[in-house]
Amino acid sequence: MLEELRISGLGVIDDAVLELAPGLTVVTGETGAGKTMVVTGLGLLFGGRGDTGLVRAGSPRAAVDGRVRVGADSRVAERVDELGGDLDDETLLLSRVVGADGRSRAQIGGRSVPVGTLAELAAELIAVHGQTDQLRLRAPARQRDAIDRFGGADIAAPLAAYRDAYRGHLEVETTLTELTERARDRAREADLLRFGLGEIEAAAPQAGEDISLAAEVGRLSHADLLRGAATAAHAGLLGDPAGDDIPDAVGLVSGARAAVERVADHDPALKVIAERLAEAGFLLSDVATDLAVYADDIDSDPRRLAAAQERQSVLAALARKYAELGAGVDGVLGWAVASADRLAELDNDDSRLVELSAEATRLRALMVAFGEQLTAARHKTATLFGESVTGELHDLAMPHAVVTVDLRTSENYGPHGADEIELLLTPHPGAPARPLAKGASGGELSRVMLAVEVVFAGADPVPTFVFDEVDAGVGGRAAVEVGRRLARLARVAQVIVVTHLPQVAAFADRHLVVVKSDDGLVTSSGIVALDDDGRVSELSRMLAGLEGSALAHGHAGELLAAAAGFKNDLIA
Repeated sequence: MLEELRISGLGVIDDAVLELAPGLTVVTGETGAGKTMVVTGLGLLFGGRGDTGLVRAGSPRAAVDGRVRVGADSRVAERVDELGGDLDDETLLLSRVVGADGRSRAQIGGRSVPVGTLAELAAELIAVHGQTDQLRLRAPARQRDAIDRFGGADIAAPLAAYRDAYRGHLEVETTLTELTERARDRAREADLLRFGLGEIEAAAPQAGEDISLAAEVGRLSHADLLRGAATAAHAGLLGDPAGDDIPDAVGLVSGARAAVERVADHDPALKVIAERLAEAGFLLSDVATDLAVYADDIDSDPRRLAAAQERQSVLAALARKYAELGAGVDGVLGWAVASADRLAELDNDDSRLVELSAEATRLRALMVAFGEQLTAARHKTATLFGESVTGELHDLAMPHAVVTVDLRTSENYGPHGADEIELLLTPHPGAPARPLAKGASGGELSRVMLAVEVVFAGADPVPTFVFDEVDAGVGGRAAVEVGRRLARLARVAQVIVVTHLPQVAAFADRHLVVVKSDDGLVTSSGIVALDDDGRVSELSRMLAGLEGSALAHGHAGELLAAAAGFKNDLIA
């Protein structure tokens, strides 16, 4: 429920606060006092288009703040939480500012949000029916939504089933279209993968082969240098048979061992040293033998060196093509594994296309079946809807008007089915049935909207309805009927009405009057909640233009008494 509305700098309103209540709230006042600005302010607060022309002359901005009570577990509360806003004891604060420079700002629960987010919440909180907002009902899509909403569970069930089938069919068709359109690209990709895998298979690289090859090439490239080093080291250990009589390492260690062993019996410590010298001699002899074998084995093999270097070139070429920088042969082998999997996937696309085509056919048949059920439910609902709205219009100064629903089914299925729905109005006998957008004036459309909302009242009403000029072009008994329908709607929702008719104002649960100050602006004290005596005076003014007229007072009292009786009957 909307509890409070504060408007500043909007049109003729300087600063005004509306304390609202459940039930039917009526806003009245002299012509030009700013009543319609209340509806305009509500429209801005809930995401309406901001126009710099709405900003009061001399004011830097127009601002509208609202306090709305929402349930802690409601969809609105969930959405506010998603946005990062806060609820204060189930109270939501909303704010909209339109600057004279054209800039617009919005806040929800203390969090700055795009203006469009206010409009999202509006769908759950309020339905504003001003002269410009009547365009909402003129749109065929809105009319289809109205029929679906009126049908309740009878339409909701087949519509949900249809949407599930539609989404499934759309997903499969999208995948199928993508695969078909990309057939040439996939074939080219498969050819490239096959070529690459063929190159790798022909070369048959082994894990770590590039590392072992690098070691082999390094050894073969320096064979003479390595052999010379091994020979020199061997000579140093065992001596050079062909050289001078130069002491060798093994001989020197052997002589040292002999010298120690000769006197080791005199000191046990020398026996230990002698044993260590013996071990050193044996180790040096083994190393010398290994050096001799190494020198004999290493050989300059130009053919093998050329073959190894050629193999290196082949592996390096593969790595440049198929591996990440520095990954070498292991990277090539990794690419081969991934590419083989991808190639298998591409090769399976043909069979997948067949499977997807069959699935698309199955889902389309299911979608069409649910669509036919949905169409049948809408036909049934549309008839009842048209009759119900027509019945309401007969008591709203449109006694000969007939509302019918033109429901056409096409072969094009969308997210809402294949039905095209349009409300048609026949204003009087002999007139052709025409779309609401063409067959109804502004005042007639206001009454049609009121009739629609009253018909919806038992279905799924939004918490708050706002009507501006709903009584345009009516008077007398028809005006009383407008008031009765608003009162009936107010039993299940909060209703705010801007009116100039006393017959409508008499049904108010709360009556607010907008009063201009002497300077032509509406100030914070310019919106007054009337007590019983104040209501009689205001209705008298609305009836006769004379607040002190005894006849007008009597008539006002009769209107209030009749309205009270009707509302008591509704409660009973």
